[in-house]
Amino acid sequence: MSPNVRRSAGLLLFRTSGGSGLEVLIGHMGGPFWAGRESEAWSVPKGEYGPEEEPAAAARREFGEEFGHPAPDGTWVALGESRQPSGKIVTVWAMEGDLDPATAVPGTFTMEWPRGSGVQQEFPEIDRFAWCTPEVAVECLVKGQRVFVDRLREHLDGGQGPSTHAAS
Repeated sequence: MSPNVRRSAGLLLFRTSGGSGLEVLIGHMGGPFWAGRESEAWSVPKGEYGPEEEPAAAARREFGEEFGHPAPDGTWVALGESRQPSGKIVTVWAMEGDLDPATAVPGTFTMEWPRGSGVQQEFPEIDRFAWCTPEVAVECLVKGQRVFVDRLREHLDGGQGPSTHAAS
């Protein structure tokens, strides 16, 4: 892994029993830059990791940090990588599971806000989670992550896409 390339790993939960067919769990990014935005302001629960951490372990850790509860147990489906417009490489797995978004207790980050004020404020990493149909998710997710919803659909439709394996 190149030390100059930023990498993130995430976990995209999906369910098929929510009454709407296939749904995926995505999170609205927290903080002042995303407030009031819906389109292209949502993300797969994910986060950065360094060369000392395996991507699957990072995905599991980041899901727990962003959702506030550990990822459920289950079989992981590798959805591959995608290079984001920023140059960051994101690796995502999917897993079938059903968590209640109302139980999320997201992690937080601190930043100076308003900019230049010298005032440090704390914001949630993800300010809310929601189950969405793939069509809605594609409208809400940042552009570089939409490919993971398409790959999940291909996998579930029996395509020759991602592979299934257990992740630790």
